[in-house]
Amino acid sequence: MDFQLNNDWAELLRPEMDEPYFKQMAEQLGELYETKTVYPKRGDVFNALHYTPYEQTKVVIIGQDPYHGPRQAHGLSFSVQKGIAIPPSLRNIYKELQEDIGCPIPQHGSLLSWAKQGVLLLNTVLTVEEGQPNSHQKLGWERFTNRIIQALNEREKPVVFILWGKHAQDKAAFIDTVKHPVITSAHPSPLAARKGFFGSRPFSRVNEYLRTIGSSEIDWRLPEEPEPEEE
Repeated sequence: MDFQLNNDWAELLRPEMDEPYFKQMAEQLGELYETKTVYPKRGDVFNALHYTPYEQTKVVIIGQDPYHGPRQAHGLSFSVQKGIAIPPSLRNIYKELQEDIGCPIPQHGSLLSWAKQGVLLLNTVLTVEEGQPNSHQKLGWERFTNRIIQALNEREKPVVFILWGKHAQDKAAFIDTVKHPVITSAHPSPLAARKGFFGSRPFSRVNEYLRTIGSSEIDWRLPEEPEPEEE
C-alpha cells in the first residue's frame, strides 16, 4: 500500500516512512484492504495531515482509532462524514462547545472546517477493521503518530494540545509542557464525560492560549452544511 503526503508533512515524515516497520505495516495494510473491510477508505487515511499542514497546525486533538461502522470514518479524529448519525462522544463535544462558547449544535458530524483552520484531528491509530475497535493497534501506527507529535513538539511556535482521557494523556510524554500549552480532561464518551469533561471549557481556553502567543483564534462554529471534501 503506497501512502502519499503532498504538503510539508511529506519531508518531515519521509524518514519515518522509510523505516522497516512502516514499510512492513504498509504491506500488511495493503493485504488487509484486499481481504477485509477496513476504515477509513485508503485515500482518507492521511486526511488529518492532508487538511492540516505542519506549519499551519495550531491545535492538536488526539483520538484513539477510527470509527468502525460503515461510512463513518474519514481520517479526522471524532469526525464523521456528512449524512452519518453523530456518535455519542461527538454529541458530548457539541454540548460542551455550546456551553463553553455558545456555538449552535450542528445537524452533522463533520469537523472538516476545524481541520482547515489548523486543528490537527489526529487518531493515534489510523485504520480499523469493520466492527472491531482497536483491531489495528500494534500494527505500527502508534510509533508513526508518536513521531507526528514529536515533530510538532520540536516546532518553535507553540501548539495547543487537547488530551481527552487517559489514552490521549499518555502522549504527554512526547510533549514539552513548558513550551506547549496542554489541556487535559476526562474523555467526552458517555461513560466518562461527567467525570470532568463537561465544564472543562477547552474551546475558550484554546483561543485564550492562541491570543497569548499571537496566533489567530479558531472559529469553532461549524457551518450548517459541512464543507465538501477534496477528491
